[in-house]
Amino acid sequence: MDQHQLSEGPLLDEKGELCEAGYAFSLVKKYDRNAIKVPKHRIKEWDYYYIGNAEFGLALTIDDNGYMGLGAATWMEFPDVHIHKSHMYAFPMGKGKLPASSKEGDTHYSNKKGVVLSFCHSGEGKRRLTGYWPKFDKEGHDLHFDITLTETSPNSMVIATPFHKKGHFYYNQKINNMKANGYAKLGEKMLDFSSCYGVLDWGRGVWTRKNTWYWSSLNSELKGQPFGWNLGYGFGNTNAASENMVFYGDKAYKLEEVRFDIPIGKNGKDDFMSPWTIRSSDGRIKASFRPVYNRHEKASAIIISQNANQVFGLFTGTLFLDGLRLDFEGLPGFAEKVSNRW
Repeated sequence: MDQHQLSEGPLLDEKGELCEAGYAFSLVKKYDRNAIKVPKHRIKEWDYYYIGNAEFGLALTIDDNGYMGLGAATWMEFPDVHIHKSHMYAFPMGKGKLPASSKEGDTHYSNKKGVVLSFCHSGEGKRRLTGYWPKFDKEGHDLHFDITLTETSPNSMVIATPFHKKGHFYYNQKINNMKANGYAKLGEKMLDFSSCYGVLDWGRGVWTRKNTWYWSSLNSELKGQPFGWNLGYGFGNTNAASENMVFYGDKAYKLEEVRFDIPIGKNGKDDFMSPWTIRSSDGRIKASFRPVYNRHEKASAIIISQNANQVFGLFTGTLFLDGLRLDFEGLPGFAEKVSNRW
């Protein structure tokens, strides 16, 4: 697969189409929502963070998805505690004011029920995530969190991907292996994130109505070095480049196509809690995934629906990276299959 590396410049041309499709190791293309030529209710923008280890995790989301805005938080203790809260509101269409770049600008969400979420830059390569969510669990305990994430590499996964529809595209950055420090507290229970790594999923674009995607994120340590990956497919037309990268130390390694082999159960449907395998077309990754917990979210409304299986577990396998062989065992991360009508 011949993959195209992006050059610096504007993301969109005067017709609202991608100037260039491909990948990069940093946010080289300038995103401007005013250059988009489709109706505002079709524009989707989000900042999603996940921070965790093999024992627990916290997921945080702020979305401005055109006709639907969202603030959400998920507290997880593996394998059996999962508390998810979200608040939706109608037709933000840019009022969420999500930044045009991950390099600068802050992201905020608040509502009349007292929920406050803030994702702020706090110095070079640092982000501070703070929030308060009253009556977060069934017992009425409040959620507080204050976590600082520090980038461990100048490299990230960036991809500009077209869809097979005029004016539709996906501009995405994943910043892996951010070292965490801080806490989340729910009532008297506290999670210490000083042993954890986090990832930012920064997405901007115009999506087609129906999509099914596959995504895996690993953020951990191997041999004393930050180690992780971004693997995925189903995000538009990836003829110019895949979004698959591995990160070790401060270096990034580009992979070709990957596939997740999810077992099929006796009912003919995906068996998400049986072991998966992950393979790449270039033979550089051979991995197995042992699920521990499936965060399954299924929702349907008048104009939107979602069936999401975000599966957390442990990865074991081997990577071959430019003469370097990396063997790993039992590293925590997640892999997901999500189908959206949005």
